[in-house]
Amino acid sequence: MHVEQISIFLENKAGRLEEVTSILSEAGVNIRALSLADTSDFGVLRLIVDDNGKAEDVLKSKGFTVGKTEVVAVEVQDKPGGLSKILSLLHKSDINVEYMYAFVRQSGNNAVMIFRFDHIDAAIKLLKNGGITVIDGSKVYAM
Repeated sequence: MHVEQISIFLENKAGRLEEVTSILSEAGVNIRALSLADTSDFGVLRLIVDDNGKAEDVLKSKGFTVGKTEVVAVEVQDKPGGLSKILSLLHKSDINVEYMYAFVRQSGNNAVMIFRFDHIDAAIKLLKNGGITVIDGSKVYAM
C-alpha cells in the first residue's frame, strides 16, 4: 500500500522547475502528482510519476539530487468533512501527518490525497480499519 515518491532538490531560481519538467517530458515520464515547497535558497519538488526508475536516472544524469520517500495515497470523500474524518482518525491514534498534497484524477467520485506519516504502516492499518480506501502504488502510478 506504499507509494514511492521522488523528491528533487532545486535551487530557488527562475527556470529550474521548467528544466525538471522538460527533462521528464523528453524521457517520456508522466507526472501524476506534485508538490513544491520552497525556502529562500532552495526548493523540494515532490513527484509521483509513472516510472520512478527512469525519472530518477534521467534527473541524476543531469546533475539533480533525487531522493525517494514512501507515502500513502488515500481516497477522500469529495464532500464537506471528507478530509476531516481522516485527519480525526489519525489524530486520535497519535499519528502525525508530516505533509500532504492533493492528487488530481480525471474522473471519480472521490478525491485522492497523498500523505507522508511519521508511522506509515500504523497509519495504513488504522485507515483501512476505519473504512478508508488506501490505494496501492501500482494503481496510483497508472491513474
